[in-house]
Amino acid sequence: MSSAFPPFDYDSARASFSFSVPPQFNFAFDVVDQRAKSDDKTALIAIDRSGETVNYYRYSDLEKQSNRFANALLAMGIRKGDTVLVVLPRIAAWYFVILACTKIGAIAMPGTNQLKAKDLAYRIHRSDAKLAVVTAAHAQAIESIQGDCPSLRHRILVGGQSPGWEHFEALCAEASEALDRSSIPATKADETMLIYFTSGTTSMPKMVARDHAYALAHGITARYWQDLKASDVHWTLTDTGWAKAAWGLLYPPLLAGASIMLYDGEGFDLAMHLKIIAQHRVSTFCAPPTIYRVMAKADLSGADFSSLRHCFGAGEPLNPEAMRAWKLATGCDIYDGYGQTETINIVANFPGMPIRPGSMGRPCPGLTVDVIDDAGQVLEANAIGHIAVKITDPYPPGLFRGYYRDEETTAKVFRHGWYYTGDTATRDEAGYIWFVGRSDDIISSSGYRISPFEVESTLIEHPAVAEAAVIGKPDELRGEIVKAFIILAKGYQASEALAQDIQQFVKDQTAPYKYPREIEFRDSLPKTISGKIRRVDLRAEK
Repeated sequence: MSSAFPPFDYDSARASFSFSVPPQFNFAFDVVDQRAKSDDKTALIAIDRSGETVNYYRYSDLEKQSNRFANALLAMGIRKGDTVLVVLPRIAAWYFVILACTKIGAIAMPGTNQLKAKDLAYRIHRSDAKLAVVTAAHAQAIESIQGDCPSLRHRILVGGQSPGWEHFEALCAEASEALDRSSIPATKADETMLIYFTSGTTSMPKMVARDHAYALAHGITARYWQDLKASDVHWTLTDTGWAKAAWGLLYPPLLAGASIMLYDGEGFDLAMHLKIIAQHRVSTFCAPPTIYRVMAKADLSGADFSSLRHCFGAGEPLNPEAMRAWKLATGCDIYDGYGQTETINIVANFPGMPIRPGSMGRPCPGLTVDVIDDAGQVLEANAIGHIAVKITDPYPPGLFRGYYRDEETTAKVFRHGWYYTGDTATRDEAGYIWFVGRSDDIISSSGYRISPFEVESTLIEHPAVAEAAVIGKPDELRGEIVKAFIILAKGYQASEALAQDIQQFVKDQTAPYKYPREIEFRDSLPKTISGKIRRVDLRAEK
């Protein structure tokens, strides 16, 4: 099904863009419930962990089940402005909970399923959460910290029963599927709807408050980058605890009226993923670059990708090697996109616009994104600077307004009329933006500024390298030298000869000054719970 897209007129799209938000807006009522009335089609295709049980939920099911849980929340005293911790796997109940919170104005705070007790306590304390909604996987952790979390008054268990817990299914069964919107305080577009925590690559996770208008702003994500349509079966591979879930499992596909694939699998089972794509005719697909690399290196000759029409990636920069291999296997290009927990999709390769492999693309219509210096001045082409979003009037769609209860950190990122993302990049003559690294990760060696990502991208093209992380190591002569931490692929053994071969490979593939003068072979690398490498920890080891 993969095919070329019609040409995308970038300049016209920017010139004709318009975006307006009503003073009062509620995504659950105004989008999901309205879709249930106008086009009650399949909203979710939920597959259990075994891959054998498939349940279909229509838009009207989302409406009714979220109404039931909203009534249950109201009955237990949860009100507008209360924070609700939600740690659930990829199951339909996650939608019911998030949409129910949205309807009554409670602030849902999704958490990744990899959180431990101390992580949960940190989030509950920082947000004063009154309710935790979890499965049995996190029940014991919640019980262990309850005494230290005075704000936590209620606990709801999904998919099971336990003493001292409210039972989600029973609460919903007893509640009415009708909800009188007029009896609930209206939600203003600029009031807080969600709280996400950042992944914490360079510091402790920060709280990012997202208002109700954020959901509507994801129409930009859906239209320009994802190209979602009501006829699509869309699948984004992500944990429900990350903002990526808002991008791929929630707002854009529901705004477009698409059907969402939801697979509650553990880890990455290649055979199962290929089976789901073929059997359920997935047409739009989003995966992190790590998954694309795994899939691209596998034997995909017998896989059925005929339903795919559009593939895209986000979460970390996409290596050109993976893009080439995926195109060869599926016939589809991978359209890289960029954004943060603090934003919607703000830079992307748009369908119908030429892809420059390795680039994150061009700024999305409706947003002014550029590469600037410390003083807020736009830099010339090919100069390394900060990726930033210009603060415009009207306010940039989908951009957060500050870290929750953290004015000091907010002031650091909002300055000179820009929001500094904390990432660095270059912009070429055509306006494409090329990721360099986190601001704290840039390596300065003998007067050169070196992107860890660029070196890592070259390293993983070597057949012996499975994973790589690159940092700057202090050096008396050069200021810093490039040091690489490498996990070897199966069948390779660490040796000085192999290290020299890898060094020579990098010299041959890119500018010689970028090669790692020091290589350390490792069995593992420090990562956030979202899987991103914590270079800050590697630098601390020096």
